[in-house]
Amino acid sequence: MSVYSRIVGTGSYLPPRRLSNADLVAELAAKGVETSDEWIVERTGIGARHFAATGVFSSDLAFEACKQALSAAQLGPQDIDLVIVATSTPDMVFPSTACILQHKLAQLSPQAMGIAGSPAFDVQAVCAGFIYALSVADAMLRAGNAKRALVVGAEVFSRLLDFNDRTTCVLFGDGAGAVVLEASEQPGILATDIHADGKHVGLLCVPGHVQGGEILGDPVLKMDGQGVFKLAVGVLEDTARAVLAKAGLQDSDLDWLVPHQANIRIIQSTAKKLKLSLDKVLLTVADHGNTSAASIPLALDKGVRGGQIQPGQLVMLEGVGGGFAWGSVLLRY
Repeated sequence: MSVYSRIVGTGSYLPPRRLSNADLVAELAAKGVETSDEWIVERTGIGARHFAATGVFSSDLAFEACKQALSAAQLGPQDIDLVIVATSTPDMVFPSTACILQHKLAQLSPQAMGIAGSPAFDVQAVCAGFIYALSVADAMLRAGNAKRALVVGAEVFSRLLDFNDRTTCVLFGDGAGAVVLEASEQPGILATDIHADGKHVGLLCVPGHVQGGEILGDPVLKMDGQGVFKLAVGVLEDTARAVLAKAGLQDSDLDWLVPHQANIRIIQSTAKKLKLSLDKVLLTVADHGNTSAASIPLALDKGVRGGQIQPGQLVMLEGVGGGFAWGSVLLRY
């Protein structure tokens, strides 16, 4: 008997502090940085973003998203035997944010302590992190190494931003999204496709690091916007066609595309190449900006809870981020 994996619950969380473009423009103006709502919307499609409060970390955002996903799946933490967190903004250098999240979930009730002892680890593939994490979890469930997994994307990207650089600080926000993945006799995830090419490291990176108790190098985000755009559009089309080919399907079979929510122009270009109407593309970038590894599960949860994504529909998730890393997951919801 073949074993597959299926998504049986989704959840998401955005921190309460919401900054519209107007709010951010006003804050930047006080620093002598000029931009405008029109400039941001025209180039990115972003209308607002959420920033976590001081003392709130990726594991805290992940915890809230996981509670929602578990509730949707009608399960508790004790039913989970694998935790994978995709993040580029971990709570600490180590241990993993997944281990910290696992402990927080175990504290929910005496019964929830059952999650303790299960494997928990982080995946770092920046904006493609959730795709990577879901691919790993799918492989582990298919191999019989787990029965139910929490797969999470969680970020506090606002802490990596240079608020003197208007080309990057307007793009990113904080948030978390999660899914419960369950082993099943019925196919859910049909195919995955992941890639990386380290020669593009310089296009998008945070080059600082910790040494001897100090931060060496530059600890804020650096991006070549034009270079990222050109690369992203090409690899997203390639991985979309590759994952469809693996499943023996065509782009016309898709009911929904759930892309990484980075930039409306990248999303529109990808949809055009796949001959997909934007009516079949879940768009949330206007509401929260680029939340890196959190953006795909945030959009997926919105589509599920909003009734757009229905059981049995064919859904493609895809993302690209620093590394450069990229990939896609094709699933029957």
